[in-house]
Amino acid sequence: MKRLHLFILRTFFGPFLMTFFIVVFVLLMQFLWKYIDDMVGKGLEWNIVAELLLYASFALIPMAFPLAMLLASIMTFGNLGENYELVAIKASGISLFRIMRPLIVVAVALSLFAFYFSNNVLPKTNLKFGALLVSVKKQKPEMIIPEGVFTNEIDGYSIKVDKKNNKTNMLYGLMIYDHKENKGNIKVTIADSGSMKISEDKKYMVMTLYSGQSATDLEPNKRGKNRTYAFRRESFGKEVVTIPLEGFDFQRTDENRLRSAYKMMNLSQLNNQEDSLYNEYSSRVRRFAVSMNYPQTLSKAVLSMTQPIDSLKRDYRVQADTLANFEDLFQSLDSHAQSELISTALGVARSNQQTINQNLNELYSRKNFINKVTMEKHRKFTWSVACLIFFFIGAPLGAIIRKGGLGMPVVVSILMFITYYMVSISGEKFAREDMWNMTNGMWFSTFLFLPLGIFLTYKSANDSALLNLETYQHNLKRLFSFLFKKKEKPEKN
Repeated sequence: MKRLHLFILRTFFGPFLMTFFIVVFVLLMQFLWKYIDDMVGKGLEWNIVAELLLYASFALIPMAFPLAMLLASIMTFGNLGENYELVAIKASGISLFRIMRPLIVVAVALSLFAFYFSNNVLPKTNLKFGALLVSVKKQKPEMIIPEGVFTNEIDGYSIKVDKKNNKTNMLYGLMIYDHKENKGNIKVTIADSGSMKISEDKKYMVMTLYSGQSATDLEPNKRGKNRTYAFRRESFGKEVVTIPLEGFDFQRTDENRLRSAYKMMNLSQLNNQEDSLYNEYSSRVRRFAVSMNYPQTLSKAVLSMTQPIDSLKRDYRVQADTLANFEDLFQSLDSHAQSELISTALGVARSNQQTINQNLNELYSRKNFINKVTMEKHRKFTWSVACLIFFFIGAPLGAIIRKGGLGMPVVVSILMFITYYMVSISGEKFAREDMWNMTNGMWFSTFLFLPLGIFLTYKSANDSALLNLETYQHNLKRLFSFLFKKKEKPEKN
């Protein structure tokens, strides 16, 4: 049995490692398509991009574990079945559960590691990834001056270029407005041609201008009606202009600013934040209920019919569970009191409607954020349990399909994982919108796929031809032959 277990483990770990890195790479490409606009054209160094991709890869590992487990288990048992090794092992009296035993231990260990990774490693990498991504988004793009329009990328300057030569990097028809002193466009420079380059530390832009003029408005020399506006004009054959740049050098965001985000917390921190958020939400709901207005005129009328009134009291409030017939109460009042009651009720209703509209969005946002914190807490368990579930789906499927390689296993794995992911997303959406209980919504996919794994394991252990196409083809042939023979049977006179 030790040799058999070692053989099963060696057969499994090769496809698992291969499929794991393939899955991470494919998911990482999805990340690149999502954030490509935030990284292109900003002159980021390769180590910054590599660090960002590394942190993004860590964030994708909890999702890659279940898919790699599903694909590797299907390939392992599919190869054993295709090469008739599984049949030989079963013929020697070894059951499928004994064959699966070492991989069950591996699946349990991988599920525990996935939970540890999600609870201890992933929050730290998410914090570093979030801080680095914010820094990348804040990074200004490299100075790219378009043709024919003014650009204001540089603070205090407006630059326009009529034409550019991409081969020689020469600029033609330059116009530069200098308003860094916040006094308007008091200085303008015009040049026939020039070139531009940014210093290595990205703190200065050096522009070399040729054959141009610069004009600067001076302070008025008189006041009142005799005020004159003088300016100074200078011509140059060559002039070097150094413009300071701000925001073009890469600056890292402080990680402490993002530590309160729920994706950067472990399980104990999420529990503490969930409790505090629920307490704040309950307190806010109570304040909202107290802020609602109720017509005191109606309260006084109800009291007059149900209990004695103290004339010295100004605050008339109806006791809880007080029953009153509104029709009889309303008809007992005179016309003046009825009109007053209706106008008061309308005013209070409008005021309450305005109060409800003002507080509804706030309460919805608070509850939605609480749901996200709770979902993140459940997600640390659901993706870990998914590793174990997908093993009990993939191993029996491989034994039933009996196809190895990357053909049929990849197709079945992708279809199964997409189905699981869609069901999981639907359950999370219902839970986030409070349409379902949070536990039912977050574990909905588990409730569906766990019985499927048990069913497939049972069928595979009993050598069921559940997914054997030859069995279905044979049954169809027997059915058609039976129907045709029945039609060809001669009728009796």
